[in-house]
Amino acid sequence: MVGFNPTMETLEEDNLIAAANVIVMALDSNKNITSETRKILMDLGTRLTSMAKVSVHEDDEENEDEDEELGDIKERVNSIQEKIMNWERDESMIWDSDPEEAKEYLKTVDEARRLSESLENLKLGRDDNALLRNVNALLQTSMARIEEEFRHMLVHNRQNFEPEHFSFRSSEDDGLDENSVLSFGDDSIDDSVQRDSISRGAEVFIMDLVNPVVIPDLKGIANSMFDSNYGRECSQAFISVRKDALDDCLFILEIEKLSIEDVVKMEWVSLNSKIRRWTKAIKIFVRVYLASEKFLCEQIFGQGESVSSLCFTESSKASMLQLLNFAEAIAIGPHQPEKLLRILDMYEVLSDLMPDIENLYSDENGSYIRTECHDALMRVGDCVKATFIEFENKVGANTSNTAFPGGGNHHLTRYVMNYIKTLTDFSDELNACLSDHRVGDNLDSSSSPDTSPGHEDDSNNGNSSSSPMALHFRSLMSILECNLEEKSKLYKDEALGHLFMMNNINYMAEKVKNSELRNVLGDDWIRKRNWKFQQYAMSYERATWSSILNLLREDSLHNSGSSNSTSKTVLKERLQAFYTAFEDIYKNQTGWSIPNTQLRDDLRISMSLKVIQAYRTFVGRHANTISEKYIKYTADDLENYIMDLFEGAPKSLQSFHRR
Repeated sequence: MVGFNPTMETLEEDNLIAAANVIVMALDSNKNITSETRKILMDLGTRLTSMAKVSVHEDDEENEDEDEELGDIKERVNSIQEKIMNWERDESMIWDSDPEEAKEYLKTVDEARRLSESLENLKLGRDDNALLRNVNALLQTSMARIEEEFRHMLVHNRQNFEPEHFSFRSSEDDGLDENSVLSFGDDSIDDSVQRDSISRGAEVFIMDLVNPVVIPDLKGIANSMFDSNYGRECSQAFISVRKDALDDCLFILEIEKLSIEDVVKMEWVSLNSKIRRWTKAIKIFVRVYLASEKFLCEQIFGQGESVSSLCFTESSKASMLQLLNFAEAIAIGPHQPEKLLRILDMYEVLSDLMPDIENLYSDENGSYIRTECHDALMRVGDCVKATFIEFENKVGANTSNTAFPGGGNHHLTRYVMNYIKTLTDFSDELNACLSDHRVGDNLDSSSSPDTSPGHEDDSNNGNSSSSPMALHFRSLMSILECNLEEKSKLYKDEALGHLFMMNNINYMAEKVKNSELRNVLGDDWIRKRNWKFQQYAMSYERATWSSILNLLREDSLHNSGSSNSTSKTVLKERLQAFYTAFEDIYKNQTGWSIPNTQLRDDLRISMSLKVIQAYRTFVGRHANTISEKYIKYTADDLENYIMDLFEGAPKSLQSFHRR
């Protein structure tokens, strides 16, 4: 007799039924079983069968609806499976083939998702769990398919990006061209220095980066994937495709991927060109491409959604960092003065774009990009400050072994004045960058020529600007004047040294008076330089003409022992000495230069009034004493000759005697 196992009570109902059926079959086939055993087993089988029937009967009412629902689900699963597998066998893109079929596919996917949710809410047996796994597998297959379709649509519906259609352009007629460097002996540095005219204005331009026709389909796929808990896969697909698109945008804008080492080692001519290109490109990239990129994200993933923000930030991060890395490379490179205008361009552009960047990356997702942009701006600003200080140092350290020919406007003076004139276009940027640097570190006040009787120091004048830029400019002007005074000492002719200083101080004053520098340095600074170059003009006149005018004085002209008679010999000697001295002055000073026409004419007239008047008086007073044959030049001749001076081309007078 088979013993009864108490654990039989824990068997599930279907197992109890199966056991009862086995007992019945055993009774029918085994003829050797005793009647007593047969009776016991039959009673047990009857009892087990009765118990199972009672249990099934009780559960039937509860599970009847569930069984009916499962049956319906199985039919729907079979239908979904057939549709999805048919689409899988077709390798063509669904959304390229038929819009209605694409809609049907999304409906099928949505139905699979809802079936999965329904099955998860039911109490499923072993067979029905397999049904759930089947539905989830179909859902996974469909998600992979629509992700592929999503990528395909993003790639093949990209719109052409043509930056030449945007007006973010700068002038190329820059006097400091790509070949200009801080070379104070270069005659090409002239008064035509201008800066690039980079347009301001914070308006953005939204363009369609993807064909608008497919936007609803992209949005539909995204919604389906997020509803099916495949949002991460959808986001990654979008980020991957759009990251490549943004890389292509930089390529179209001619922005190369350069390491910091590459940038630092680059020759200035090439680097200058790349900085120009960078300043144009970053404006287009931020205000056109990134603004449009964020709009695309919002169209597909929803405006104001964190998913949209995350996708935008992640897709654009690498491109933004590429642009910022170039700025950082420039900032940590050598602080060469010739770079200052271009670095200021970069600072200005970054500063102007900060509100746009703050707006584009306004939430927590974009905090990293915001921080990097602020850091880049700060580093470029520090570079501006260091480069300007280096410029001051280089001006002060510029030395010459020989005197500047002709005593005209030195290349150093012209370069510095044109340079700072150009810098006035960056007043806001320079004031921001120079605000925390102590002015005067590079200036020895005891050696500054910036003092004169009756003139207070400019920095203490209430009418002068006290901005950081103004303080630095005044310091630079004093450094320049000190340097020029040292250069004036190289002239063997003292008069030419005075003429040199007169020319250069006048040039500085005129540059300031006729430009925005007037608002920076002030009218008092101009008046002081006017006074100074006039002092140099008087010093020139004394050094040149005092001795020659002394020859026309009446002293020592009378015969010894007589107070009324005049020595003809002395008169003749005086005239000959005067003519010789005048001819030497003419020969030398026709080769000297006064580039400023007005200044040249004023000095000629001043000399003419003094010299010609003295000569007329001298000759007229002694006309009866001295023979006409000793009068070599008339007053008109001398006046005409004086008008030949300072043209920068040496001449010689043709000697002749009047008959």
